[in-house]
Amino acid sequence: MMKNKKVFLGGTCNGSQWRAKIKQELNIDWFDPVVEDWTPECQEEEIRQRKTCDYCLYTITPAMTGFYSIAEVIDDSNKRPDKTILVVLDEDGDYSFNYSQLKSLQMVKRMVQDNGGTVWETLEGAAEYMNTKK
Repeated sequence: MMKNKKVFLGGTCNGSQWRAKIKQELNIDWFDPVVEDWTPECQEEEIRQRKTCDYCLYTITPAMTGFYSIAEVIDDSNKRPDKTILVVLDEDGDYSFNYSQLKSLQMVKRMVQDNGGTVWETLEGAAEYMNTKK
């Protein structure tokens, strides 16, 4: 029996709806680390899932207020490049990145790719990749 693949859904929180969108596109299992009450146990489970999932998808949107997801995607692209995927969405609801932020994110994308990770421009592209990759 073949194990179903699973993806860790990391990246922007803050009410962003990107996770709801990609869940509709996925034909594989997923782990959503967003919970109402963040506890040390939740953090430990997130770390475990990052290590054990077949893919680690990081979606960065302009709704982000913290920077930890950028650190996570770079860390994973170094430690687990074959399963690290980055999507940067230029807009998220009423939010959009400015020119300087986009230039910086272009360098993050390049770094992820240079480390061996995969970068997609859309959630749909990333979902199709994960759904069909053998």
